[in-house]
Amino acid sequence: MSEQNKYTPPAVWTWDNESGGQFASINRPVSGKTHDKELPKGQHPFQLYSLATPNGVKVTIMLEELLEKGIEKAEYDAYPISIKDGEQFGSGFVDINPNSKIPALIDNSGRKPVRIFESGAILVHLAEKFGEFLPQKEGRSEVMSWLFWQMGSAPFLGGGFGHFYAYAPEKFEYPINRYAMEAKRQLDVLDKQLANNTYIAGSEYSIADIAIWPWYGALVLGQMYDAAEFLSVDSYKNVKRWAEQIASQPAVKRGKRVNRTWGEPGEQLPERHHKSDFG
Repeated sequence: MSEQNKYTPPAVWTWDNESGGQFASINRPVSGKTHDKELPKGQHPFQLYSLATPNGVKVTIMLEELLEKGIEKAEYDAYPISIKDGEQFGSGFVDINPNSKIPALIDNSGRKPVRIFESGAILVHLAEKFGEFLPQKEGRSEVMSWLFWQMGSAPFLGGGFGHFYAYAPEKFEYPINRYAMEAKRQLDVLDKQLANNTYIAGSEYSIADIAIWPWYGALVLGQMYDAAEFLSVDSYKNVKRWAEQIASQPAVKRGKRVNRTWGEPGEQLPERHHKSDFG
């Protein structure tokens, strides 16, 4: 690193200026609301406030998979939360998730509303509620292990590699190399696991696949950070096979569209999404 770019941390860090990058305007070192805003509410059992980011897509795929099985009690209303506009800091959303991150879910199916935040917690809540995509006994620990693997690993892919490769205001060799190495190590972990397994946790489709696919499946399918060539994703043949298999599922195709505020050319996206929007 040149002397010009060398950084010496101060004795005490202070928030003096925006850090730069695509999300600089919403990054801050404190939590809590920045404005008052009530959340919209629908009539279905579940109220989802999210966006079609990888973490958000986990939940909409899960809900659509439950509906695909004919579980009508999984009907939901979904409302987009524009994280670039700071809507996650509105008072209504902060009441549901004090960490101000999407997704957040309200379950109104019981005696009183229950809030659930963090995508992994939402997947477990829905899986246990409906008895789907999470074994009750044999195989449960394997599914849970891979679910928590994803929760711990994805920040290195998104906040690490994705940030420095795609979103940072300047490109620096050290952080890109550091996180590219870790992203490729994680892909190698998955590739070896999938060499002898149809799905991540074995022979059955589970919340482990639903959690991992929006991140690593999208990556190897060339849908994330424009980094497919840089990371040589085609070399992870088992991950690619698995990613393509899951991408072909009807519920996954629907789940990817929910809470997406941007459309493909000529595509019409409804303002408010729930199962009936997809026919």
